[in-house]
Amino acid sequence: MTEQAIQPAGGPDLTYPVPLEAHRPRRPMWSCRACPQPWPCASARLHLKARYDSDPVGLSIRMASEMAEAMKDLYRLNPDDAPGPRVMFDRFLVWPPFKRPVIPTPDL
Repeated sequence: MTEQAIQPAGGPDLTYPVPLEAHRPRRPMWSCRACPQPWPCASARLHLKARYDSDPVGLSIRMASEMAEAMKDLYRLNPDDAPGPRVMFDRFLVWPPFKRPVIPTPDL
């Protein structure tokens, strides 16, 4: 397991080891391998946000792809009790940061 020290900008030294590879999906159930939460768990979301910090569109595309795979797996496993589309949308696509580009206003 790879670890990385996280150092907050400014302030006291609050570094701590964070396992980067631990919070991956366990397929086909789509639970986190490191904790009992549905994937992406809170830790996975933090790691994904950090990894795609400069590419929010890439993160959204990745999460849309992950959602499609999760829906296929979960509906195949248990079609009568699988999470609904709204739940899956909230789980995979609502949380990624969305940054709109700054559009300069024309000088009149």
